Amino acid sequence: MLGIRKYRLFKVISRIFIYLVLFIILTFAFFPIFWMISTSFKPKSEAFNVPPSWIPVSFTLESYIKQITDRGGFLVFFKNGLIVSVSVTIVTIILAVLAGYSFSRFRFSGQRAIFLLILATQMFPYVAIVISLYVVFKNLGLLNTYFGLILALTTFSLPFSIWMIKGFCDTIPKEIEEAAYVDGSGKMSTLLRIVIPVISPGIVAVALFSFLVAWNNLLFSLTLSLKNDMLTIPPGFLMTYVGEFQYLWSDMCAGATIVTLPVIIIFIFFQKYLVAGLTAGSVKG
Repeated sequence: MLGIRKYRLFKVISRIFIYLVLFIILTFAFFPIFWMISTSFKPKSEAFNVPPSWIPVSFTLESYIKQITDRGGFLVFFKNGLIVSVSVTIVTIILAVLAGYSFSRFRFSGQRAIFLLILATQMFPYVAIVISLYVVFKNLGLLNTYFGLILALTTFSLPFSIWMIKGFCDTIPKEIEEAAYVDGSGKMSTLLRIVIPVISPGIVAVALFSFLVAWNNLLFSLTLSLKNDMLTIPPGFLMTYVGEFQYLWSDMCAGATIVTLPVIIIFIFFQKYLVAGLTAGSVKG
């Protein structure tokens, strides 16, 4: 009887310890989000209070109103980020599906070497190539253009997307496609009508991944966009709200809250597809 009580006490203590550790981890993870939202509702003067106030003393929507009415700043950054991110997502999906399906189903000379070479590009730190990329894009006249940003960010997201789609295609039995060929379907028709609907979770995962890569990218966007009207959200925030003589924390936090909400909503609705895509991409290949 005494042993059973000790065992139950041990289970209770263990569970309390686990919950305490989880609480600390969650607090560490979500505190920056809480602080961002709290600061966004503070007046500029209160954002610099020492000691800081955890909850806004003088609650205000001034920073939010400023963002949604700033046609030369936040709205421009948001528009540029949306155009670039959506374009990168579409281009990445098309190229990743075609390349991933080809690597999964066709056999050609140097196939494995080419596939590994594509994946190896993810190993290089992009800060090491950004200067060379700037010189190349300058000579090609691609600086301060949507096309240049879309091209650069697509190369950033494409290798991993190809690997993910290939892993998803590897899980599809070839007999399904062979049956379609027997019925007179061509390769492209089979890809569009048979394969793509089956791998739709993987495509959604690629779309989320490539969109977030383009939406949050700072390095390429800051390097390849030198004009204010071509800046996307990360470099736009950096150049507008943080400077040598000003730190507009309330405005930055309000803008960051606005641009974060759509991403959170999208992720909540499509997270199961992202997990499925990542899992399927790790099964084979």
